Amino acid sequence: MITDSASTDKTPPKAARWPVLAGVWGVYFSFGMTVASMAPIITSIRQDIEVNNTVMGLILGAWPIAYILCAIPCGLLLDRLGARRMLVIATLIMAASALARSVAETPVQLFLAVALFGAGGPMISVGAPVVIAKLYEGKARATAMGLYVTGPYLGGLVALAVTNSVIMPLVNNNWRGVMLLYAGLVLVSGLIWMLVSARRADRLSAAKGAKKYNLSAFAEILAVRQVRLILAISVGVFFINHGLNNWMPEILRSYGFSAVAAGYWASLPAAIGVLGVLVIPRMATAERRLTVMGVLFGSMLAASLLLQTDHRVTLATGLILQGLARGSMMTVAIMILMETPGVPEERLGLAGGMFFTAAEIGGVLGPVTLGTLADLTDAFAVPLFAVTFVCVGLFIMLFALAGQRQLDSLI
Repeated sequence: MITDSASTDKTPPKAARWPVLAGVWGVYFSFGMTVASMAPIITSIRQDIEVNNTVMGLILGAWPIAYILCAIPCGLLLDRLGARRMLVIATLIMAASALARSVAETPVQLFLAVALFGAGGPMISVGAPVVIAKLYEGKARATAMGLYVTGPYLGGLVALAVTNSVIMPLVNNNWRGVMLLYAGLVLVSGLIWMLVSARRADRLSAAKGAKKYNLSAFAEILAVRQVRLILAISVGVFFINHGLNNWMPEILRSYGFSAVAAGYWASLPAAIGVLGVLVIPRMATAERRLTVMGVLFGSMLAASLLLQTDHRVTLATGLILQGLARGSMMTVAIMILMETPGVPEERLGLAGGMFFTAAEIGGVLGPVTLGTLADLTDAFAVPLFAVTFVCVGLFIMLFALAGQRQLDSLI
């Protein structure tokens, strides 16, 4: 379990740690940008490689599939290589994925290119919280977490807003050029990270005498029922986030929006999500954390119903509610996991890898399920009702988690 004392070392001075936070933010920004980069141009990609929504959903879900396989090994590798080197490797892999997409000619090639991203993604998801835990304590840690988590949402916002309106015209409306440009931006973020993290390289390197892990380490963490419930909740959260994030531009286009307008409207949840993760995690104190999570689940459930209509005011309200919930659900869930009794600080990398392994099962199922249901029904009403159904399941698991926490407190 992480406490306010992240290590026995003296907390580094602010002058040394805030530039490092900016570097983490930049890497996470490029992560979110790359994740969202294909959503605005699904139509162009689908027409070029001649696939339907079901196959396109599978392609969009390719990187979470690889993520599931790589998250735990990345958590273990983090303890061997250190956070600094892990984030550098992550940017190289993400850039290679974007580059491979730009030259893919068949659905299988594009699937593999997108899947490659899943080998780099968990390096960031697991490595970034460790950077924050090593450099910040107390309220400063909560602030730092809120700030760095805005990175992927701003990255996704930028990709959704400017891909069709700015970048596509810039590359002669060639979606492959879009991927190539994003690959270059990812490399820039990696270079910046190398430079700004150099001053804290000693603190962000692998710990001396790091524990070796075996099956007993996994069993020790999974034996905690609260952990199992949090992992189950993470599956539902990522099902919703990945499903809606990937298909929202197409949902909006089905309501008659142009490609450019759909991109702007689809960026609204990301914009609201940035504001949400700056405020909501700080409100989610230990005693209010489950209540805040319940409010977030309620917001997403309401959003799934409001998004069923093409009425502009109702639609905008649904997008705003989606934005409030989308980023903060994951952040609060990680905070709950980090402070769960039975999760030792020295096994943070492993616990984080397990969290994202479970979560990305939902990350795969979300895009694939919504795309398949859209194909079967030729509309997005049923896919949105699937999101509603998952929200109900999240409420059930949250009640179970609250009951387990009360029981554990009595023991």
